[in-house]
Amino acid sequence: MLTIALTSAEIISLLIGLFLTLMVFSYLIGDNVLFRIAVYLFIGVASGYAAAVVVQYVLKPKLLDPIPSLLNDPLQLASLMIIVPFVLSLSLFAKLLPRISWMGSFAMALLVGVGAATAVGGAVVGTLIPQVRASAGAFDIQALGGLPKAIPGLVEGTVMLLGTVLTLAYFQFTAKRAADGSAKRNAILEFMAWLGRIFIAITFGVLFAGVYMAALTAMIERLSSMINFIKLVLGL
Repeated sequence: MLTIALTSAEIISLLIGLFLTLMVFSYLIGDNVLFRIAVYLFIGVASGYAAAVVVQYVLKPKLLDPIPSLLNDPLQLASLMIIVPFVLSLSLFAKLLPRISWMGSFAMALLVGVGAATAVGGAVVGTLIPQVRASAGAFDIQALGGLPKAIPGLVEGTVMLLGTVLTLAYFQFTAKRAADGSAKRNAILEFMAWLGRIFIAITFGVLFAGVYMAALTAMIERLSSMINFIKLVLGL
């Protein structure tokens, strides 16, 4: 029999984990107070953790710690670079008061603009360009070691290319609208868009399967943890 010595803190954390897991599993019998308490705890702890990370790794080193040097020499360039984000951060609190909420509009617009630019840039550099390179690289027969060895890569590349083109055909935003509100395309584009819907459905199916597998893995891990803890308490 394997005996593991646990400290008081570990026993308390295991008990909390056991009770919270049971509270979440109680949703199997319907929405109830225990499940809601677990959800509220999760949201509260996650929000508190995020706030602590922001304070510890962003606000404190970037904004609060440089304040003494800012007071000693307020005209240096580094000090001025701190004043601007500090003022913009304070202006965001104006959004809490409807009468002066306009004062935070500039900082909010700056946040949305920078966030959108970062997202678009990330999508282009991290998704679109690698997708194009991967699709083109699949047809590089010499790099794949000749035609016989390149056949699996060619098939994969053909599927990737067809999926990309047909999916983009489905999202043809320049298509005219029919009387019933649906997109009006010519016969060829309509057929390509129909095939694109199949690729989209397969993609969503794969994504759902991945999420389902991740959730199933997490549930198995929690059940295994609960069983092991009960065995440990009972000395089995």
